[in-house]
Formats: sequence, C-alpha cells, structure tokens
Amino acid sequence: MGNLFGRKRRSRVTEQDRAVLQQRDKLRQYQKRLSLGLERERALARQLLRDGKKEKAMLLLKKKRYQEQLLDKTENQISNLERMVQDIEFTQIEMKVIEGLKIGNECLNKMHQVMSIEEVERIIGETQDAVEYQRQIDELLAGSLTEEDEDAILEELNAITQEQLELPEVPSEPLPEKIPEVSPIKNRPKPEPVAAS
Repeated sequence: MGNLFGRKRRSRVTEQDRAVLQQRDKLRQYQKRLSLGLERERALARQLLRDGKKEKAMLLLKKKRYQEQLLDKTENQISNLERMVQDIEFTQIEMKVIEGLKIGNECLNKMHQVMSIEEVERIIGETQDAVEYQRQIDELLAGSLTEEDEDAILEELNAITQEQLELPEVPSEPLPEKIPEVSPIKNRPKPEPVAAS
C-alpha cells in the first residue's frame, strides 16, 4: 500500500540510527541474560546453603554481585546510547535550521544587490517631492477661489438640482372612465399551413 502511486517511501531511520539501535538491542539482550543468570545463581546459592556448603554459596553470591554491577553498567550504557540518539537528532535539526538560515541570508544578499540604500533613498525622496508638489497644487486650487466664486458655484449647483427635480406637466384633458379591452388573439393573423415537402 505504501508503494500505491509508484513512489518509494524513504525511511527516516539513517545508518547511524540503525547502528545505535542495534547496539541498544544487543545490550538489552545481554541484560536479560544477566537477569536470568542472577535468578538462577540466587536459587543455587540457597540450595548450597541448605546443603551446608557456605563457602561455595559465598563465592556464588560474590559472582552474582559482580554480575549485578555489570547489569548497572549495561543500564548506564543503554542510557548513554539513547542520549546519543537524541543528541544526533537534535544536531540534525540544528543543521536544518542553519541550512535554512544560510539560504535566507543568501536571498537577502541577492535582494540587497538588486536594491541599494541609495536607490531606496532616491525613491523615498522622489515620493516626498511628488507629495509636496501635489500639496502645493491643492493649496493653489483651494486658495484661488474667492467667496463670490464659491457663491456662483453654489447657485449653479442649485440650478442643476432644480432641473433634475422638475416634474412633467399634468395633462389638462380628463382621463377616460373605462379603457376598451383589445384582445391580442382576435387581431392576430392566422398562420398559414406549412406544405409538406
């Protein structure tokens, strides 16, 4: 099902991960063997004590104690391996972040090459000049009209408004009481029959 559309899925487990996981698995198997051996030796030490062989039981318990220390060391090694896997994963994430920063920095440098500070300052200056020029034009237009001109403009505006509001004259003739009904079907000519071909 993973190969449904012809694309192979890439495994996220790298060779490094595989090697670390194999080491961890081997250490876990070694731990199990030691644990089973410890239980057997403890049972054997009890049997030796029952049989009165205290020296052999003591020697067996010393061996058991040594194997318990090996078991603790194995657990520490497993913890170190797991920590190493986490460190590797974190380092890989850091590498991706650094790669992304590098690409972003290259893009910014290319953009800076296209547009220099002088170019930006020139564009801002031109924009400010255009805004100032437009402001001067607006001031001239606003200041050039006198009060009489504004009154004339208002009168013209009122005249245009009145023209639009003028209503048509009311007819002086009286309206007919009843409108004769005309049937559209009676006055329509009949269609001619179509000749068969």
